[in-house]
Amino acid sequence: MQHSSKIVLFQSPPEPCSYLDDQVARNVYADPFKSPTMDIYNALIQKGFRRSGDHLYRPHCENCEKCISTRILTKEYKPNRSQQRALKNNNDIVARSESARYTDEYFEVYRRYLHSRHKDAGMDNPERADFERFLISHWCDTEFFTLRLDGQLMAVAVTDIVSTGLSAVYTYFDPEFDKRSLGTAAIMMQIELARQRGLQYVYLGYWIEECNKMNYKSYYKPQERFIHNDWVKVG
Repeated sequence: MQHSSKIVLFQSPPEPCSYLDDQVARNVYADPFKSPTMDIYNALIQKGFRRSGDHLYRPHCENCEKCISTRILTKEYKPNRSQQRALKNNNDIVARSESARYTDEYFEVYRRYLHSRHKDAGMDNPERADFERFLISHWCDTEFFTLRLDGQLMAVAVTDIVSTGLSAVYTYFDPEFDKRSLGTAAIMMQIELARQRGLQYVYLGYWIEECNKMNYKSYYKPQERFIHNDWVKVG
């Protein structure tokens, strides 16, 4: 099918849903045979699309609309108590932007994170090519927002720089420090980074109310959700 701005979209075949049991999922992709550009990305993220590797996609399931694109209003955001606690627990961490590239250091934390979080799920033994294919894109403006303690890498938030904000593509952390709530701290630090850069949103990806892995995104308010082709403010 063809978008009015001449962005060609392709629909994937049906497959089991990764988030909801007994559901069949399908995505639409910006032309996977043609390299996207930041202009295309900037347009499509306004329509609920996300990046994975070199590809831009959005869920497009026949009988389900539960994957709802979410973005935080950075200037209005107010942390709740648990988010404040997570930030306080990590006030000894140094956050900074680094180049989005492969290094053994980045990969080792990624490998151990997947082994801890996705054991026996087919993702727990990645290779360098898997890391690069999933997190890095040759056409996209991406930064690795790193969290370090005394120089030791604790977490990496893979962050795309789009025209209206930051897109939180994927965050991983050292499982040894699981109790520090590094994922929460990383989101809050990305919000602050967006504020410093004068950017309006942090895009969190898809909120799914019935999925424990995805419904945490509702706690960052106020936010907007992409519902019936329009952004609706919540909270």
